[in-house]
Amino acid sequence: MDVRRLRLLLELSRLGSMREVADELGYTTSTVSQQIAALAREVHTPLIEPHGRRVRLTAAGRRLAEHAVTILAAVDAARLDLDPDAEPAGTLRIAGFATAVRRSLLPVIDDLAATHPSVRVLVSEYEPLEAFDLLASDDVDLALTYDYNLAPAALRNDLDALPLWDLTWGLGVPVGSPTPRGDAAAVFAAYAEHSWIVNSRNTADEDAVRTLGSLAGFTPRIRHEIDSLDLVEDLIVAGLGVGLLPLDRACGPGVRVLPLADPGVVLRAYALTRRGRDGWPPLRLVLDRLRAGATSGGADPVGGA
Repeated sequence: MDVRRLRLLLELSRLGSMREVADELGYTTSTVSQQIAALAREVHTPLIEPHGRRVRLTAAGRRLAEHAVTILAAVDAARLDLDPDAEPAGTLRIAGFATAVRRSLLPVIDDLAATHPSVRVLVSEYEPLEAFDLLASDDVDLALTYDYNLAPAALRNDLDALPLWDLTWGLGVPVGSPTPRGDAAAVFAAYAEHSWIVNSRNTADEDAVRTLGSLAGFTPRIRHEIDSLDLVEDLIVAGLGVGLLPLDRACGPGVRVLPLADPGVVLRAYALTRRGRDGWPPLRLVLDRLRAGATSGGADPVGGA
């Protein structure tokens, strides 16, 4: 069974369109179709069927795609095992959100500069949804992402997640605003008539806001989408809305953060890799450093989440 064809089938199960698979992997649509057909002949069973103007996997195709995750990971691991003790060297591409880069990655990069100068780290700032796509397309080797306990991320089954740390969030409001008593729903209910601020490049905090709003019996009016926490504070001070902010963050003048409980809002940071890739020496080295530095609680983040 040709592993290249298995990879095409797996991507078809993820993307749902031969044209999208072709665009993703740099083939023609005809090539993708021919290779899937050849794979069907190899396994002696249809793998796709018409679905409107598109195609979809048959039950057998879905089962084979599930097997492909394990098979392709094993192939990648086998290639790496040919030289498992190689000295880490090469360029590691990392996408991550600002707080994780500052807190978790920069100390690792400083350490590697002294201990492993042959490992070069390229860092790009991306929010989780963007980083997921980059990881899926093999444009990065490692993604630093987050979700919330009230809005857990649905990870693909070919990804491995290393928990890094948690950070408790509250509701950012102007100084002098009411301090409602009670659980998180009671706090949210007190600000039901306000405009709300959420992240511009990720949906997790909007999902958390809408979840708590639902518990409080209202639908938050999302008026502003802002990535920078400093800018979120500016809008709060200007009276343009309220929004989630880290509870332990040192806020600027005019902003305070109300605690939320029952339920609380907890941001959870992760390091994500494609399954079977963590044996590559530079990636393994960085993951080991991140694992050693993983803690509970959080440092004061600055700027965007």
